[in-house]
Formats: sequence, C-alpha cells, structure tokens
Amino acid sequence: MMGVVKSAIGDMLMTFSWVVLSATFGIQTSAIISAGDFQGISWAPLVILTSLIFVYVSIFTVIFGSASFNPTGSAAFYVAGIPGDTLFSLAIRLPAQAAGAAGGALAIMEFIPEKYKHMIGGPSLQVDVHTGAIAETILSFGITFAVLLIILRGPRRLLAKTFLLALATISFVVAGSKYTGPAMNPAIAFGWAYMYSSHNTWDHIYVYWISSFVGALSAALLFRSIFPPPRPQKKKQKKA
Repeated sequence: MMGVVKSAIGDMLMTFSWVVLSATFGIQTSAIISAGDFQGISWAPLVILTSLIFVYVSIFTVIFGSASFNPTGSAAFYVAGIPGDTLFSLAIRLPAQAAGAAGGALAIMEFIPEKYKHMIGGPSLQVDVHTGAIAETILSFGITFAVLLIILRGPRRLLAKTFLLALATISFVVAGSKYTGPAMNPAIAFGWAYMYSSHNTWDHIYVYWISSFVGALSAALLFRSIFPPPRPQKKKQKKA
C-alpha cells in the first residue's frame, strides 16, 4: 500500500511540474528565437521545441524515475502486459495525476506575469466535438503505440529513447494542433479544463477522456498482439 501511495505522490508532483513547465514552452521558444536571431527560419520553432522536450524529459527521468504524468500511458503499459501496476494502483495513480495537473494549471496562471498569460494555455477543441473525438482517438493511438515501441523495443541507450520520444511527441502535437490542441493526455487536458471550469462538460469528457483512453488502450492491445509479454516460467518441483 505504501508503495502505491509513494507512486501516486510521485505522479502528482511530476504532473504538476510538467504542466507548469510545458505551459512556458512557447515563451521559451520565442525567447530562444529572439536571442539567437532565428526569426524568419521556418524550421527553427520545431527544432527548438523538440530540443526543449528532449532536455526536460531527460531531467524529469532523472528526478522522478518511474513516475508518470499520463493516465493513458499508465493504463496502456498495464494492458500491454508490462509488470508494475495493478488495477488498484491505477485507481490511485490516475486521480493523483489529474490533481497534479489541475494544481499546475492554477499555479502557472497565478504566478506568470500578466504580459505572458496570452502565450500559455492547454489543449482546446477547435473543431466539432465528433471530429475532435476521432482526432484525439487517432492521435492517442499513434503516440501510445510509438511510446510502447520506443521504450520497450527501441534503442537501449536512454538518450536515444528520449530523443525519439521527443520527436514522436512534437510530430503528433503538430498533426493535432488544428483539431484538439492536442492533449493525448487526459490529466493535462483536465488540468486546463478545470482552470476554466469546463472539466465536467460532456465535450471535455468525450474528447479528452473517453477518446484518449480508447485510442491508447487500442494501441496497447495491438502492441500486445504483436509483441506478447513473456509467460512466467513455472517453478520446477523438487524431486523427493
């Protein structure tokens, strides 16, 4: 029980920190472009943002270890047959991640200078709700399968894994930017929706929770069918 509680606290702190930090990615990217005189270079924002994600994910991995800030990711690893979580631990960790995201959104909006507030925010639905749900399902499926493939079947070196994760993340973010934000993470979507008191609306639940979980768990089932988890070996009985 104590191990589950510690994991939940780690998830909450990690999600809180990631929401606060990721909200400033736009500000950091603009500052780097300005400082490096990269204005007018079309590829500069994507390269800088990918680099930021790579650096911060690497730091978070060192600080928080096996903690997670994505409920669908935690559930997907369980469905894929990766040892670690149980239904009980997931029932504790997932709400902790959502609470951490809400706290992070409230904190950054409280302390960020007024002149930067227009540059931060979370995912928002930019199409009709059904199109958004389809988009979030596809995006969550894609990013979840990519994460499983990179972490479990990808390169052995941690830095190489982290770079591929950053590249995959920014690719799906760009692909979904005109549809749902995108989120591909119910906790982070919840945090910003809670900030604007829209966390209990049907549109939010349908697009950012139901669709995200459908996409992620479908990806986990496909991954498991392609790469079945090893069966536990039966202990040989000693002969009398």
